[in-house]
Amino acid sequence: MGKRILIVVDMQNDFIDGSLGTKEAVQIVPNVAAKIASYEKDTVFATLDTHPDNYLETAEGQKLPVAHCIKGTEGHKIAPSIAQALAQCSDCTYVEKPTFGSIDLMGHIQHILETDTIDSIELCGLCTDICVVSNTLLLKALCPDIPIQVDGACCAGVTPATHQAALTTMSMCQIDMINH
Repeated sequence: MGKRILIVVDMQNDFIDGSLGTKEAVQIVPNVAAKIASYEKDTVFATLDTHPDNYLETAEGQKLPVAHCIKGTEGHKIAPSIAQALAQCSDCTYVEKPTFGSIDLMGHIQHILETDTIDSIELCGLCTDICVVSNTLLLKALCPDIPIQVDGACCAGVTPATHQAALTTMSMCQIDMINH
């Protein structure tokens, strides 16, 4: 039997109730904490959007001129209830990422594939229409034969419309959608 993997994407303060927060992001926090609890004996990865102090001078900062997830700030931290749920997991790895999709995360998944099998990968988190979709499509390219699913009730987008558009896009790319 192979591993079940959960990837919790960017459940950080700035995306929930901080500089880029939304009411939809606040609403999914309990769902994500419950999802993590259902994986506490499995392999869990948590990504952290991570930017330097000079974020507004970066290419991304020029297109999204809202300082967020600056390393060392309160906004960079994972939301308390999510951090508490992650602390209960027997195998949790935190992955900082400087952009939407994480090459480092793909390296961790590739390393697992070199020594073990993966039965399934599930993703949840923020933002559906930016970082969740980016990491999901990278995973699909890395492991096209492994079932990958996204829980729509554990994701929120920049807007409800773009959240739905991202779920549709992922579904079109043969990602299984649940609770959407």
